[in-house]
This record gives sequence, C-alpha cells and structure tokens, in this order.
Amino acid sequence: MKKILKYKKFTAAIICVLLLAQSFLMISCVPVPNQDGYTEVYYFFDTFVSITVYDEKDKAFLPDIEEYCHQCDDLFNRHLEGSDIYRINHAGGEVVTVDPNTVFLVATALDVCSKTDGAIDITVAPVLDLWDFTSDDENHTPPSDEAIKEALKHVDYKKVRYDYETCEVKLQDPKAAIDLGFIAKGYIADGIKDKLTASGVENAIINLGGNIVVMGTKPDGSNYNIGIKKPFTETNEIMMSASVHDTSIVTSGVYERCFTYNGKLYHHIVDPKTGYPVENNLYQVTVISDFSICADALSTSLLLLGKEKGMSLLRLTQETFPETHAMFVDDQYKYYYSEGFPFSTANP
Repeated sequence: MKKILKYKKFTAAIICVLLLAQSFLMISCVPVPNQDGYTEVYYFFDTFVSITVYDEKDKAFLPDIEEYCHQCDDLFNRHLEGSDIYRINHAGGEVVTVDPNTVFLVATALDVCSKTDGAIDITVAPVLDLWDFTSDDENHTPPSDEAIKEALKHVDYKKVRYDYETCEVKLQDPKAAIDLGFIAKGYIADGIKDKLTASGVENAIINLGGNIVVMGTKPDGSNYNIGIKKPFTETNEIMMSASVHDTSIVTSGVYERCFTYNGKLYHHIVDPKTGYPVENNLYQVTVISDFSICADALSTSLLLLGKEKGMSLLRLTQETFPETHAMFVDDQYKYYYSEGFPFSTANP
C-alpha cells in the first residue's frame, strides 16, 4: 500500500494580497532572487500555484514541490483523464481502487457534507458541469430549469461509499460524479507546507489561487502583512489587513467565477439543494486557521450556510480547532467576524 501523504487533520476571490515591505508581492514565472525571496509559479488544479522561499539554499526543494503538485493533480483533478476522481466519476457505479490519499480526502469531504447537513455536497459535479463557470464564452447563459432538475436527481453525498482498508470508492448512483474543489487545495497546501518543513524550510509563502499559507515569519523576523481585497473592485482596494505568521487564510467569494445574464449575477458557489448559485446576501467569507484544509472547507461551507448557520458551524469547529476564525462580508459591504479574528479595517 502506498504511504499516505502526511496531513493535518480536518480541513475563492481573495482575493488575498500579500504585502511585503509595504508593497504588493509581485509574482514572477521563474525563481528570481530579490529582497522578497525566490518565487516559482506553476499551473495546476486549474489555477496558478506560487511558492516563495527566502533562503537561497531552499530553492533546491522547489522541484520536489512541483512534483508533489503533479502527483496531487493526478489524484484529485476530476477533469484530468486518468486521475482517481476522473476514474471514480466514469466507472458507472463500479468499485474503483484509488490512492490512499484520495480515500482520505473523500472521507474528509463527506464528513464536511454531513456536518453542513448537505449544504456542501461532493456529488454536485453534474450540476456544476451544467453551469460551466470556467468557460470563456462571452455569451454565457444559465442552464434550463429542466436540466438542473435532472442533474439534481444524482446529487446525494450519502450514496458515496469508501473503504480505507481496500482503498476503494464507489458511487451507488452510476450517473453521479464527485468534485473536491472546495477542499482539495487546502489539503495540498498543507502537504506542501509539510514537505517544506521536513526539508528544513522555515520561511515561505504558499499560494494556491488565493489559498494562502505563510510559514514562519519574514526573514527579518517580522510578520507577514495580509490584505483582503474588497469584493467587486477592479483596483486592488484593500478592505482589511492583518499582521500574521504561521497560519493559513482562505477566502471564498461570489465574484471570482461569475457572469451576468439579463442583469442578474450568476456565480460559482452553487447550492447543491437547489442547483442554483446561493442567494443569501453574502459576498464573501474569509477563514483563518492553523490548517489550510480547515480554512478551505470552511470558507465555502460558511458562504453556503449564510451568516447565522455559518457562525454555528464555526463555533462547532472551534471546539476542535480553537485558532480558527472567520469574517463574513454582505452585499452592503458590512462585515461580521468571530471573536479573535485578527484583521482590522485597512481604511478606518
């Protein structure tokens, strides 16, 4: 049996902006030595992945991180033919033997589905495919009500089965399909952090399309400065900022992948119970946690649940992960955050 990749128990746009030395972090396409360190950028999981290290010797570990991302893409990318998730989704309901990491992530995702009472559902993929928010089509239109109703017949996380011992996953509904987009990047970010830590890297920034992990501090011992961009602004207007170290920050928002049709905004945070983008007057949710998998899963879950139910789930999560905090931003740009949330308004 393959060794399970080391993980931190339990677990888009930002978007999060890293402010180093009072300036925006500029990401280059190859490792470039400068005052902000050495940055390398990859493209995996339908997003840009950037890793910044500060000690020149730590550059030697970046190829290992790229290989790790390749491995995760081969497991969790449902659009990649031959990946574990692709094979599960195209097995016609038959049992599929997968990597132990895939079983773990499926099991963890199902636990989130249960804790949210189905507000998150990993079998929502047939509905997401109808919306196709990744399309570049300028004439994007919503799917028909009939098509959504048909797809919803195959959305039910309770019909997913897995076995840790045999590393098998089965969809009891042959027409079902799973999507781990709400949790996979957080899991991978934690894995990258673990790999860098095991290699002796102390200071680094991991950015998976807005899933931010900061390791240690900046080389001078000062904290990283993190900013949260104001929703629906074309400029880099910072709404809130914080000085942090050794933590993970993830934002889910309704403005990252979206389109407007007949004057109505349609976004990619789809309610698996209705098949339509959720409407609860929230623009975004930001979660900060010691573990990126937790921040990733929670940010989407809280946005789908809404402020009241979301706060209840957050309090439940804090019983196990006390250093987990969240902020909700509504459609009037009013924000609500849990006690201990470290950010403060950037422009009081």
